[in-house]
Amino acid sequence: MSNIKKAFRNGKAFIAFLTCGDPDVETTAAAVRAAADSGADLIELGIPFSDPTAEGPVIQGANIRALRGGITMDKVFELVRDLRRDVKIPLVFMTYANVIFSYGAVRFISACRDIGIDGLILPDLPFEEKDEFQPICRRYGVDLISLIAPTSNDRIAMIAKEAEGFVYIVSSLGVTGTRSEISTDLYPIVRAVRENTDIPCAIGFGISTPEQAKKMSDIADGAIVGSAIVKLLEKYGRDAPRYIGEYVKSMKRAME
Repeated sequence: MSNIKKAFRNGKAFIAFLTCGDPDVETTAAAVRAAADSGADLIELGIPFSDPTAEGPVIQGANIRALRGGITMDKVFELVRDLRRDVKIPLVFMTYANVIFSYGAVRFISACRDIGIDGLILPDLPFEEKDEFQPICRRYGVDLISLIAPTSNDRIAMIAKEAEGFVYIVSSLGVTGTRSEISTDLYPIVRAVRENTDIPCAIGFGISTPEQAKKMSDIADGAIVGSAIVKLLEKYGRDAPRYIGEYVKSMKRAME
């Protein structure tokens, strides 16, 4: 069993996103531990990038703060090594293809295996170009997680059949960010995914309230929340982990 699948074994999965190094590495580590201790089933760790094309202003701001604070790839890897001393839930990186190309794909993905990263999300990697990374990911046991958007249409079955870890369903067109309402009809997308794979699927982009998390987890196998958590880091800085723990508990409770 993929380690990522373990996140979905005990009911609906709550997936939390944090940007590494925002506002500093120590706060990221404390926030990850707070989220894990409060019921998060899987955590996405965003690797800061100067041109995060899938991100809205909230997570763009986190990238800028982390980069200004001196975050580097080696510091990100050290962060994960430290977390893996006691954080047992699945961890995945969310980043962009250029980050991996710059570091060296084999070097990057083999390092993921060595430090305990279970999967990789690359929102700018088209399905048709995934062979740039998938053979290397398979060699080192790192799941390359597929994204399906409302515009995927007749490509959904094709993407789902080759999915690994979990399928990331993008709830809305546009970039990440909290939304007052998610109006996309996601039922047909989830149904098409389930007709073509037994890999679990989770919905992300725009989820911020317990009510939204409940609604999305009723449709799919889990809910992904990023911008709402990053807003807590922006607001509370080094004091944010306590608030993140409380927030994760409220979201997880709503999904039970």
